[in-house]
Amino acid sequence: MASSAANKVPRVRCGFFANWRCCCARSAVLGSHRSRVFVNFPFRTKLSALRLLTGTASKVQPPMHSPYLKFLARARAPLLAGLLIGFTLPSLWAQGQIAKPIVTASARWQSSLDAFAAADRVNAPTQGGVVFVGSSSIRLWTGLEDSFEQHPTVVKRGFGGSQLRDCVDLADQLVLSYRPKLVVVYAGENDLAEGATPQQVLERFESFVQKIKASLPESRIAFVSIKPSPLRASLIPAVREANTLIQTYSQSDPQLAFIDVFAAMLDENGQPREELFTGDRLHLNADGYSLWQKVISARL
Repeated sequence: MASSAANKVPRVRCGFFANWRCCCARSAVLGSHRSRVFVNFPFRTKLSALRLLTGTASKVQPPMHSPYLKFLARARAPLLAGLLIGFTLPSLWAQGQIAKPIVTASARWQSSLDAFAAADRVNAPTQGGVVFVGSSSIRLWTGLEDSFEQHPTVVKRGFGGSQLRDCVDLADQLVLSYRPKLVVVYAGENDLAEGATPQQVLERFESFVQKIKASLPESRIAFVSIKPSPLRASLIPAVREANTLIQTYSQSDPQLAFIDVFAAMLDENGQPREELFTGDRLHLNADGYSLWQKVISARL
């Protein structure tokens, strides 16, 4: 009886490993093959391994007969670290707490930038002209380069889906490389559609102006007002506010101009004129661009 009591192994009091059979079976620390072998070990060996992992081996120290126990004794910290990483990484990914790779503006619009560079290699624009930059309303303007006779050099650098902040990030490639005397920008509508506030649109335009002025202090910058697209009728209040903010900001600097196409694109009831848009109710048709040409030409 005394011998039996002496050989009795004290019970491990660890809530985390209370169901040690389940933990051993599911743990991938030792690998699938080693886990199956480990489960078949004698009770004393498995209990000793759990004590080594939980830091309770100092209380009861069984003989290190098994090579697995010796391995666990030397590698307890790395194994616990592996368990922690294995348990937490999936949940962090699921909760979006691990940052996803950031796609830069240059990478997103690389195909457009490559097309512009290829066009410049074939026919490099003369410096000192006018650069139209912005979203798809600029990109889809057929014949834009020949629409303003008073300006012989007009460069069209529109890229669909872009926002004002993209114009800021890509100003070096899209604007500054041509050293224009006048920059005409249409952007901000996609910013609002993606959740930006009118104040944020203003701040992005201010950043654009500052970037252009830092390299071309004598150049003028004209902002074409955000248009009232029928598809985005719910955004019209925000469009009005953003236009007002940018118009007020432009009036404070003689090198800035605000070109209002918004008012001319409303009907007598204050609603967007559907006849100026294509079937998608977002982009301009030929009549819409004809109206733009008249309004913008009068201000250039």
